Amino acid sequence: MSLAGRIALVTGSSRGVGRGIALGLAEDGADVAVNYRRDGEAADEVVQAVAKLGRRAVAYQASVDDAQQNAEMVSRIEADLGPVGILVNNAGIASRGRSVADTDPAELLRVVGTHALGPHCLSSLVIPKMRELDRGDIIMISSAATRFIGANGAPYNMGKCALEALAYTLAKEERRHGIRVNIVAPGLVETEMGRRLMRATAGVEDLRTLDRTMPFGKVCQPEDVANVVRFLVSERNSYLTGERIYCDGGGPLA
Repeated sequence: MSLAGRIALVTGSSRGVGRGIALGLAEDGADVAVNYRRDGEAADEVVQAVAKLGRRAVAYQASVDDAQQNAEMVSRIEADLGPVGILVNNAGIASRGRSVADTDPAELLRVVGTHALGPHCLSSLVIPKMRELDRGDIIMISSAATRFIGANGAPYNMGKCALEALAYTLAKEERRHGIRVNIVAPGLVETEMGRRLMRATAGVEDLRTLDRTMPFGKVCQPEDVANVVRFLVSERNSYLTGERIYCDGGGPLA
């Protein structure tokens, strides 16, 4: 599944699922633009890990809900590494678990901006040059939340549903240009965000204590999500676009 010669931009890739995807794509031969919002030290560690795999990597600070920062980042990536051929819209933030009636409008704008408006902006920025490549791939990292749409999470639910709508739209628009657009939707993943969620909602401090209650005897790992992305952007995926793959072990155990 060689990705040699391809440039991947993975948003929110200084940690968690994004880090796993960045390293997986590098292992398959891609050069990686490591996007981060705040933790420059963690981003540098990912850059170093990619370098150890023999690939180029550069860290870029940008908040994906800021159109100007996105434009500057993409311009720098093109100058440093080349045109983006793989865009993974992964950056995400959690909502605060409040009802619609109690949600701060600023929170709604921030969460939907990160999950949906930012990916729309980044896609529009990279697509013109992506169309000129032999192949392009855009991956939206959504969530199993779109399967259930639970209460007390409207900003997150709305953001992820809008992200998926963007993917389905782009898949139809860009197919004729050789660009495949797909969705990967994980459930609970062992990341800092996953740990915070389970601590707040269930009082669980160690996610590994949940292994026996999870599909296949383990909590989903970032590498599990990364492996789906690696397939979707590889030559082995010649005919899938506009698809949503839930990476949640088939949902809760019966």
